[in-house]
Amino acid sequence: MAILGNRRSKVSGEVPAASMADIAFLLLIFFLVTTTFPKDKGLQLTLPPKNEEIEVSPKNVLFFVIQTNGSVEVRRGESQDIETIDDPGQIETIWRQAVGENPELIAAVHTHPDAEYRFTIAVLDALKLAGAVRISLEEADPGGE
Repeated sequence: MAILGNRRSKVSGEVPAASMADIAFLLLIFFLVTTTFPKDKGLQLTLPPKNEEIEVSPKNVLFFVIQTNGSVEVRRGESQDIETIDDPGQIETIWRQAVGENPELIAAVHTHPDAEYRFTIAVLDALKLAGAVRISLEEADPGGE
């Protein structure tokens, strides 16, 4: 029988890289499973009961008519005076001033059928920032308002 000489196993000071991908994958799975994403609550709207019409005095309505180019025509209730604004940021100021005069005010947002959706969102965001809670949404008649 031959006796083999001193065989020593070499101990390496390196971290084995073969399992690094497994560890990274497990960490990724762990963080994906344990992470919670906040839910955007959006604009809180109170809808009237179905098939029930509510009579609203025109003096309690502030109309925002969104045009195809993004400009917004503002008309106060029964008045025929129209104020055209190009910056949705002005809506917040207009709303706060109008609701200060009439706390029962309702924002009636009319959108032209050919207007981009982002214009409507900008108006709704401005109303939300202004604290509007009574909002009516409607598609505007392209021939009329």
